[in-house]
Amino acid sequence: MPAPVKPAGLWPAPKHAPRRLRTDADLRAFQRMMTHALVQPLTTSDGLGPRWRDGRPMAEVVAEFIKPNDRLTAVERLEIYSRSYWYRLIDCVYDDAPGLRALLGEKKISALVRAYLAKYPSRSFTLRNLSARLAQFIREAPRFTAPDTALAHAIARFEWAQTVAFDGEARSVLTPDDIADTPPAKLRLALQPYLTLLALDWPVDDYVLAVKQRDALRRETSNAIDHGPRAALRKIVRRPRRRRTFIVVHRYNLKLYYKRIDAAGFKILSALAAGCTLAIAVAAAGRGVQAEQMRNWFTTWMELGWFCRRK
Repeated sequence: MPAPVKPAGLWPAPKHAPRRLRTDADLRAFQRMMTHALVQPLTTSDGLGPRWRDGRPMAEVVAEFIKPNDRLTAVERLEIYSRSYWYRLIDCVYDDAPGLRALLGEKKISALVRAYLAKYPSRSFTLRNLSARLAQFIREAPRFTAPDTALAHAIARFEWAQTVAFDGEARSVLTPDDIADTPPAKLRLALQPYLTLLALDWPVDDYVLAVKQRDALRRETSNAIDHGPRAALRKIVRRPRRRRTFIVVHRYNLKLYYKRIDAAGFKILSALAAGCTLAIAVAAAGRGVQAEQMRNWFTTWMELGWFCRRK
């Protein structure tokens, strides 16, 4: 586990815990002390670090606000809560990244997630945002995913895009009537905030879907009374072969979807997302796209509700 870092968004821990909780200020100081102790990254053996943030022995600091009992020391009692906190975060990242977990295996994903959470601790009131910087961290620390860093990064981007699509902001959908009177040279269309455009070097959508289907079958098999066929427990999902793939991750009628699109269509949507006018975005597709094909694309995209007004 990397060296402890200052948890984001926390007030500094007091140097000493209050001896008595006589005032609101005493209570707040105690809460900060306890919080800093809980969120400090665990050691490689899943224990509290031997030293407090200022270098004092951990046992000396913990003794100021935790009492031992006849079975556990003060440090051991605090470790129960610290482990519960960290194991919950680790499990949440695992749930967010089934494809990444399948690619790396249990040993490597454990090391990756622990290092990631040590550098980028939870900053939000909701666990939804926990994996927001995982793809970034994979690029920053490739040793945890080598020799599959590029593929791991692609999978992490795809899996985070699903989180965004699931509950990201939705704006009022544009209709044909809303844009009918605006010439293409002036019309600018925004994409829904929950929509993510991905240009990847692997068809990771098929891979992640296969992993989820396998894991679901494993759960069904394990829960069956007679245990059923055991093949699902041994099935290995094949790694995707390199192939340029363009994916739109979105939602429709409150359900998560991902849709493959052509390179030309991806160029159009990317140009619109960058703020280009409709005329410039269409030109970005190149000369090989037929008018009928272009019309079909925009009809589908409008029906899916991908377009909204720019702020």
